Amino acid sequence: MQSLEGTIERITYYNDETLFMVARVRTDDERLVTVIGNMPRFNVGERLSLQGEWVQHKDFGLQFKAARYELDAPHTEKGIRNFLASGLIRGVGPATAEKIVAHFGLDALQVITATPERLCEVDGIGEKKAKMIAESLKERQEVMKVMAFLQSYGVGIGYAARIYRRYGEETIAKVSENPYRLAEEVFGVGFKTADKIALAMGLAANSPHRIRAAIVFYLNEAQEQGHVYLPKPELIKRICEALSTADAQVTEEQVLQQLNRLVQGRQLILEEAEGEEAVFTAPLYHAECYVAKRLLSLAESRLAVGPVNFAGLEAGGISLAEEQRQAVRQAAEAGLLVITGGPGTGKTTTIRALLALFQQNGLEVLLAAPTGRAAKRMTEATGMEAKTIHRLLEYAPVQGEASGFAFQRTEERPLEAHAVIIDEMSMVDLPLFYHLLRAIPAGCKLILVGDMDQLPSVGPGNVLRDIIASGAVPAVRLQHIFRQSAHSMIVSNAHAVNCGRMPRLRGSEDFFFLQEDEPEKVLQLILDLCCRRLPQFKNKDPIDDIQVLTPMRRTVLGVDNLNHHLQKTLNPGAPQKTELRHGAVTFRLGDKVMQIRNNYQKEVFNGDVGRITYINSDDGEMFVAFPDVGGPREVIYDQTELDELVLAYATSVHKSQGSEYPVVVMPVVTQHFIMLQRNLLYTAITRAKELVVLIGTKKALAIAVHNNKVETRYTRLAARLANCR
Repeated sequence: MQSLEGTIERITYYNDETLFMVARVRTDDERLVTVIGNMPRFNVGERLSLQGEWVQHKDFGLQFKAARYELDAPHTEKGIRNFLASGLIRGVGPATAEKIVAHFGLDALQVITATPERLCEVDGIGEKKAKMIAESLKERQEVMKVMAFLQSYGVGIGYAARIYRRYGEETIAKVSENPYRLAEEVFGVGFKTADKIALAMGLAANSPHRIRAAIVFYLNEAQEQGHVYLPKPELIKRICEALSTADAQVTEEQVLQQLNRLVQGRQLILEEAEGEEAVFTAPLYHAECYVAKRLLSLAESRLAVGPVNFAGLEAGGISLAEEQRQAVRQAAEAGLLVITGGPGTGKTTTIRALLALFQQNGLEVLLAAPTGRAAKRMTEATGMEAKTIHRLLEYAPVQGEASGFAFQRTEERPLEAHAVIIDEMSMVDLPLFYHLLRAIPAGCKLILVGDMDQLPSVGPGNVLRDIIASGAVPAVRLQHIFRQSAHSMIVSNAHAVNCGRMPRLRGSEDFFFLQEDEPEKVLQLILDLCCRRLPQFKNKDPIDDIQVLTPMRRTVLGVDNLNHHLQKTLNPGAPQKTELRHGAVTFRLGDKVMQIRNNYQKEVFNGDVGRITYINSDDGEMFVAFPDVGGPREVIYDQTELDELVLAYATSVHKSQGSEYPVVVMPVVTQHFIMLQRNLLYTAITRAKELVVLIGTKKALAIAVHNNKVETRYTRLAARLANCR
C-alpha cells in the first residue's frame, strides 16, 4: 500500500449511508489531490494519514483511493486554524480561530488541552467561552478514540459522536460489555449496527444473547411500523432469516427457546386467540388490555346532561343537521362517544355545539389534540384553549431522576374535568391513548373526534378504526356535506377519492391537475409553481402557505431531492444568512424545518414544522420557532440535537397528518407505484384548505384511487372490545 498525508481543504461529496467520500486534500508538499473512499465524515481542516493506492478515473483523472485512515493533529498554523474554524469546536468560528492561532501559534491545541484558562489572554474570550472551547475539544478527542474503537470493528464515525454523548468516557467499556444496548439506548443506532460490532467481537451467530436481542429488536421495529404484536411464526421466521449466516444457521428451535425465556421473564407476553399465537412486548399488551377494559367501562356509564336546547344553540349561531343533532343527543346521554366523518361534514361545528351544551350545564370541559398544530386549529375553531395531549397530561421530569420524564396526570391524580373532547383522534396511537384513559376521572365524559379514513397513527395501533370496527362503543358517522363545503372541489374530490371514484379534474378554482409524465419535468413544474406561479397569481407565501407533499423519500420526486431543490430556490444562500451544516444537510437562517422524533423535554413532536430564526455557527446552536396556541414558541437546539430536524419544504404525506395548509402541491407519478394508495391520496387532498395542485399522470392517479389496500396492522383492540361486550 502507498501512503499519503495531508489536510482536508474541501469535501466534494459525502454519502451518509455508504460513508463514501470525495475530498480535496492538501499534502505536506503543497499538492492538491483528490481522495476517495469509504470513511467517516471528516471535516475541512482535519489532518489525515491515509493508506491506499493511486487510481486513474476516466473522467476525473488521478485519485488516491484510501483503504485505511487515521486522524492526526494538525501541525501547521494553517492546519490548526482550519481545524478550529471547521465548526467542530463550539465557540470558535473563523475570526476566533485566527486570534487563537495568532496568539499561541503551533502551541494552540496544547494550550486548549492543558491550560485552557490561558485562552482568556485572547481578545474576546472570557472564562465561560474558554471552558466551552476546552470541553468541546476534549469531547472531539474522546469521540476520535471512540471512532478508532468502532473502526476496529468495521463501524465508521457516523454514530461515534452520538454514542459518546450517551455514555461519555464509559463508551468503550459499555459497548464492549454489551454491544446490543446501543440498539435500545442510542437514537438512530439500530440492531444491525450493534450486531455488526458484536459479531466482530467474536460473538457466535447462534448465541442466546444475540437471539434474545434480535427478538426484542424485531418486536420494537414492528411497533415503529404500527403493529402492536407480531404473530409468533412470522417473528421466528424474521429472526432466523436475519441472523443466519453462511457459516452458521439459527434454527427455529433456538429462537423458540430464547423466546420462551423472555416470556418466562415477563419481558414478553404470548397470547393465543382465534388459532393464532401473538407475541407482545409486556407494556403494549397491558396497554391494549387496559384500553379495552376502560373503554367498555366508559361506554356503559350514563352521564346525562340535559335537556338539549337546539333552539338556543341556533340562536348562538350554531346550526346543526340531523346527524349532528343525533351526535349531540348521544353525547348528552353517554359517557363515551366517537364522532367520525370526512372533510366538510361538520365535525368542528359539532364540537362547538357540544362545548356550548356542556358549558351551559356547568360542566368543566377540556379540549386536546395529538399535536401542537392540531391543538392550535382546535383553539381557533372553538374559541377555547386546546392543549396537546402531552401538555394536558402534564408530561414533565420525574423528581430525583436526571433524565426521566413521565405523565403527572394518572389515576392517582386525574384530570379535573366533567368532559374531555379529543380532536384528530386518527393520529393517537395506543400508548398515548392508554395514558389519556388513565387520567380520565370517574364521572367524566370522553368524546373522540376524527376521520377514520385518514392514514393511521405513526405509532403502534389503529385506535380510532379499531374502536369503530368493534361496534362496542357508541359512534356517529357524519356524512352530510354542508352547502359551503359542497361548492369546494377539494371537499367533493376528497369524498370521491374516498369512495373509489376519480376526482373531477376540470372546471375548478381550487383543484387542478397538471399532466406530465417525466419526473424531471414534474420537478421543474413544482419549482415553478412554488416559487413563481402560485406566489404571483394566487398571492401565496411560497414558504408558509405552500406545502409540497410526496409519497416517498427517495427518487427524483422524493422528499430529500425536492427539499434540496426547493431550499436552493426559495431560501438561497447569501452573505447575511448564517448556515450550519449537519450531515448531508445545510440548515440556513429562515429555513422551514420539521421535527422527526418526539422530544418531550422540548415539547416538540414528530411532524411539528417551524422556521429557523437564529443560527450560531460558532457553537452549533440553532433556534426554531414552532407555531403554538399562544403564538410562535422558540425552541433551542444544540449541535448534538440537529439530527432531530429535517428540511420541510417538502414532506411525506404521513408526516402531514394533523396539519392544514392553504395550498398543497403533490406529484402523482407511476415511479411512486408502491405508495399509490387511496387513503394516502385522500389524506393529502384533505390537508389543503384553499387549493390542491396534483402533477403527474392520470394513470398514476387512477392507480391510487382504485388501490384500497389498507395497511394491515397487527392489533387486537377491536377483538378485545367485541368479545367483551
